Amino acid sequence: MPAVSDRLPTFPWDKLAPYKRTAAAHPDGIVDLSVGTPVDPVPELVQKALTAAADSPGYPTVWGTPELRDAITGWVSRRLGVRDVTHHHVLPIVGSKELVAWLPTHLGLGPGDRVAYPRLAYPTYEVGARLARADHEVYDDPTELDPANLKLLWLNSPSNPTGEVLPKEELTRIVAWAREHGVLVFSDECYLELGWEADPVSVLHPDVNGGSCEGVVSVHSLSKRSNLAGYRAAFLAGDPAVLGPLLELRKHGGMMTSAPTQAAVVAALGDDTHVREQRDRYAARRAALREALLGHGFRIEHSEAGLYLWATRGESCWATVAHLAERGILVAPGDFYGEAGGTFVRVALTATDERVAAAVKRLA
Repeated sequence: MPAVSDRLPTFPWDKLAPYKRTAAAHPDGIVDLSVGTPVDPVPELVQKALTAAADSPGYPTVWGTPELRDAITGWVSRRLGVRDVTHHHVLPIVGSKELVAWLPTHLGLGPGDRVAYPRLAYPTYEVGARLARADHEVYDDPTELDPANLKLLWLNSPSNPTGEVLPKEELTRIVAWAREHGVLVFSDECYLELGWEADPVSVLHPDVNGGSCEGVVSVHSLSKRSNLAGYRAAFLAGDPAVLGPLLELRKHGGMMTSAPTQAAVVAALGDDTHVREQRDRYAARRAALREALLGHGFRIEHSEAGLYLWATRGESCWATVAHLAERGILVAPGDFYGEAGGTFVRVALTATDERVAAAVKRLA
């Protein structure tokens, strides 16, 4: 059996450890803007729903309760503009990362099959292809790819790490091309509700796909919108012909969301107030960090949505990481997300107001 190291790249975050030690030595403590993990409280109504469902001795179902499927289909219809959505159009998953990592394997892909993802991208797209031993490649424009043996096309809008949002017209063109060539599209839309200078649109919107979900699936997470990263709560929506077999496979694999988490998701998807409140928190932190970075000599590209600022000083990303670490600020080097990010850093908005204020002061 091949060693794991032969199949997977080095875990990138291990390389950041010495810079984290430097930042942590700052007299006023570290400001960790490297990982996009929520720091604000889980909304009270979600906590109450989780607690109320704590006495759940039986096994949950992989497909979720009817109430959960109702909540997901209701949100998909209301927020994404999808018409005639049914329970067969949705599937709960145990956080979005496990789906990204195991999707090529679950689709039965292997050597000779191709998986494509953006040139600057979440590293787990590559990991998923490697786990399946499928071929993988990056793109600037997916419609310029050779469609031969291209079995899975990942989109990511809003993008992690850049915050770039694909316009509706661009999504429409990509979906049409993929359908013409029989390429399955999975669109990672986990930051969809965090648009700042753009209004992100789902691939499931009828203006994009012509009112049909054929060959198209979107991935959604409650980690960012509802501070539920610790709950591992996410779901798929789209083509029933794709989700049906995935449901059967996940039943065999026991990949089920816990019953209390399912109840919490029902509460979270049924309430828009807490989402607006969390957006306001992130908007204020974004404005403060953006101004401070620009004043410190950075240039910010894209970043029109999502939880990050994609920033550069025109030097090696590791030189920038070191520069900020000396000031007690930890950020993610851009080359974690591809060679094209070699002169950028990703600055997360996921720190408390007090820590963001500390970073702003240090950058002044």
